[in-house]
Amino acid sequence: MIRVFGGGTSRSLRVAWLLEEMGIPYLIRPVDLLAGGEDAEFRAVNPAGFIPVMQDGDVTMVESIAIMEYLMARYGPTPLAPAPDHPTFPLYQQFLHLGEAGLAASIYFVGGSRHFAPEAERRNWTARQALDVFESRLGLVTRQLARAPYLAGETFTAADISVAYARDLAQRFGDLVLGEGERAYMARTNGRDAYQRALATSRAAMGGA
Repeated sequence: MIRVFGGGTSRSLRVAWLLEEMGIPYLIRPVDLLAGGEDAEFRAVNPAGFIPVMQDGDVTMVESIAIMEYLMARYGPTPLAPAPDHPTFPLYQQFLHLGEAGLAASIYFVGGSRHFAPEAERRNWTARQALDVFESRLGLVTRQLARAPYLAGETFTAADISVAYARDLAQRFGDLVLGEGERAYMARTNGRDAYQRALATSRAAMGGA
């Protein structure tokens, strides 16, 4: 069975959500990066010490978007990933990666600065730059959602898993305030049964956190 190291609302939630959407059995192996101490098994599978990590038989992978692409290629085809010759594929591919590279990666450092840095360093130049990057990329998302209900068009895809997670992270970690259109989009994505199951499973793995 596929094992996903992580849990809670970490980036492993993206992987769990995808697996729920595809109906693939999995187990969450909880990892608490804030608890301290040594997790020997986790460090053995990813010495770099970040989550998620996915194990599928002899395959071990890190990086949530790469894991998602692997799972869809390995266990697909799935409507969550349009075929390369489909008209929606370019938008799908763009927003699948923008959800991490342009959004989650940037807001992660904004949130870290705001919540964990010494008071005098919480609004430093680098944090402001990261926020500028996030907001500029978020503008692309907002523009697309004014045209269609989902990022690749009329149908929910893995690109929405990628971006919805980043927007949720920004609300929790970076104090993002959503407009009416964004709130409606989040209601559509986070209201999905697969998301709710993934969230419940991920939180239960961390003792309800």
